[in-house]
Amino acid sequence: MNETRASSPKADPFSAAQAVAAGTDFAELQVGPLGLFWNEYRPEDGACRIWHWQDAKARCLTPDGFSARSRVYEYGGGSFCLSDDGVLFVNESDQQLYHQSLADSRPVRLTSGDCRYGDLHFVCGQLLAVEEQGNQHRLVSIGLTDHQRHLLAEGADFYASPTVSPDGQRLAWIEWSRPHQPWTATRLMLAERVASGWGEPRCVAGNGEEESIQQPRFDGANRLYCLTDRGGYWQPWVESGHGLEPLPATEADHAPAPWQLGGSTWLPLDEHAYLASWTAAGFGRLGLCRSNGGNEDFTGTYSRFRSLALDEQFIYAVAASPTSPSAVIAIERQSHEVRVLAGGVAPLPVEQISRPQTLRYPSASGEAHGFFYPAMSAEEKPPLVVFIHGGPTSACYPLFDPRIQYWTQRGFAVADLNYRGSSGYGRAYRQALHLNWGIVDVEDACAVVAYLDEQNLVDGRRAFIRGGSAGGYTTLCALAFHDIFRAGASLYGVSDPIALGRATHKFEADYLDWLIGDPQRDAQRYRARTPLLHADQIRVPVIFFQGELDAVVVPQQTRDMVAALEDSGVMVQAHYYSEERHGFRKAANQAHALEHEWLFYRRVMGSEQ
Repeated sequence: MNETRASSPKADPFSAAQAVAAGTDFAELQVGPLGLFWNEYRPEDGACRIWHWQDAKARCLTPDGFSARSRVYEYGGGSFCLSDDGVLFVNESDQQLYHQSLADSRPVRLTSGDCRYGDLHFVCGQLLAVEEQGNQHRLVSIGLTDHQRHLLAEGADFYASPTVSPDGQRLAWIEWSRPHQPWTATRLMLAERVASGWGEPRCVAGNGEEESIQQPRFDGANRLYCLTDRGGYWQPWVESGHGLEPLPATEADHAPAPWQLGGSTWLPLDEHAYLASWTAAGFGRLGLCRSNGGNEDFTGTYSRFRSLALDEQFIYAVAASPTSPSAVIAIERQSHEVRVLAGGVAPLPVEQISRPQTLRYPSASGEAHGFFYPAMSAEEKPPLVVFIHGGPTSACYPLFDPRIQYWTQRGFAVADLNYRGSSGYGRAYRQALHLNWGIVDVEDACAVVAYLDEQNLVDGRRAFIRGGSAGGYTTLCALAFHDIFRAGASLYGVSDPIALGRATHKFEADYLDWLIGDPQRDAQRYRARTPLLHADQIRVPVIFFQGELDAVVVPQQTRDMVAALEDSGVMVQAHYYSEERHGFRKAANQAHALEHEWLFYRRVMGSEQ
């Protein structure tokens, strides 16, 4: 049934609105002679604004009516960079490039037309960017004074990370071609400056065996570095006379899957040292790594680090810990003293926060990973909510997530899973999802319930499962093909992979072939793994949340699934949001969805007592 908004129960000390309000996030730290800058997302209006930190004060630069957010490849990233006198950014509403001087708060538009831009870099009066026009992608440069556009590279399907050496003589970038994604196989390209511009590019790495390369960097001596997973993990390598050579590094991923442009999880200082973040048992580490194998640890109390930047005095990062949400921090390089510049304040007392415990458990023929959050209640074996992240080649992290705390405050334990196929555990673990989507991820989601029940940590008879987008697909498959969960929630989730393949964008056009197979040749496999075709096998209640403007999982897909469950007599509830796309950005809608998911599960448990 398509229910209207129900009345809320008695107010709880930690409400859905408070949980959503704590979702402020930060990205894209940039530091230069003018100070430190970052992009800040606030859930109350869904806008992204550039902030400037100087002289121990922060001020917002982005005027009303603007939002700094790129939509290149739909997931965006690299939405702003620094210029000599201010910032250059992509405006969300028109996807055009703007220049904003610190001396003038009025942004000046640099481009017009039907192109979108992302992954911005500024060098020698030129703005470098990935340019998207329909299904065509290129690297371009745009002059800041004359606004003239120059083509840098074209011919590949996708581009990322244009970067120029300090002496201005070397241009490097990442490119890849269909059917690959940036986490399966990419190429590191390099062009040298000539009198007429840039010479013929050459492939430095990635033209032979499949490897995923990301985050190319130059050091002060113009040496080229990158992260590549050719050794099994995304680790730093340096260009040599023989191609690439590895730097001493921890055997761990030094970056997540590059769904978005503009990531920065490592920075080479010189041939003897680099700054990097990596994962150990899912927990993030931060260190200054030296060529002799030594490591100066800057991790402190934090468990995830993003958007690394540094100057002579400080290391900057967007960081979070199990007891504090995302924050912009500055770490003094000599004393290791940490200063929180923005964010980082949890809406709960520390003693009321459920802290993540590493999960490593057997599942089918392998093992899976994740994090367990105990319920903040006295119940000996509490109910369980299993969180399934989207992507599916993505990851969850052991940090303060107000959505998870919303559940633990209400007496639920939470298992936040990095099922097989997630990033952060090496290439082999990530590749385990190849042709196995809807199988291994579902096995891992079901196996964690039995594992936690056997450990007497949860009541396995009161287990629920939830997921958004690709996580919604795993959720619906688990409900259709296994009798484990008492109910589930699909947030803009995939119920029909074939329909998704017909509607999806270029960046993911071949992703389903990698995840499941060729839609024609493997049609039977698709039929076997399509929840919509097996809706009659779902016997437990399901709640749906869907944006009406969603162009990835179109609303009709959710409506078809709801209708099929109604025809089977299953208890079903659906909520549609008229102004939301794929992933909810408005605070009121996020809070409404969170609260009504809880009400739904409470109703299910009440009806079974």
